[in-house]
Amino acid sequence: MAHTVRDWRIELIEAHPNLFHPQEAHPEQANGYPTCGDGWRDLLERACVRIERALADGGGAFRASQIKEKFGGLRFYWHGEVSSETRSRINEAIALAEARSACTCETCGEEGQLYRHGGIYMTRCAAHAKGQPVPTEPGQENVQVVRRATPGGFRIAPRRYDRASDTFVDVDPKSLGIEEQ
Repeated sequence: MAHTVRDWRIELIEAHPNLFHPQEAHPEQANGYPTCGDGWRDLLERACVRIERALADGGGAFRASQIKEKFGGLRFYWHGEVSSETRSRINEAIALAEARSACTCETCGEEGQLYRHGGIYMTRCAAHAKGQPVPTEPGQENVQVVRRATPGGFRIAPRRYDRASDTFVDVDPKSLGIEEQ
């Protein structure tokens, strides 16, 4: 008896129909069908669960529009009508997935880093790497700089993605050479 191999992307779409809104019998044609490697399956599953949790708590309409790899990192685009709090939670779920992709091999899912091969950037583990690693300033690995709203406007708020806990950890801006005003 022949064994049929299911595509994890279709399984993801079928498991989260309220995010992808697939056509009946054609989930592969859904907007947001992931065009990235198998190694990012887990981080996309985590993102979808977090997005569904945000929608369950806050309600609203959500539709994934595109999920892809670009410059070695995940890009997850969406549109919909949700409250500002729900939008913030959805954006945080996506930010976590995108940050995890920056240190996860797109091929196998193991810990990886950014490589450049010719003009192509890719996040890979040592076993799947091609080209040369892209250098990072010491102490700035997995750091994102975001703007946070304050009563008086905005402030710079760097944070580091921690792969072990799958969370962001605040970083002192001064440790990165950023002076707040």
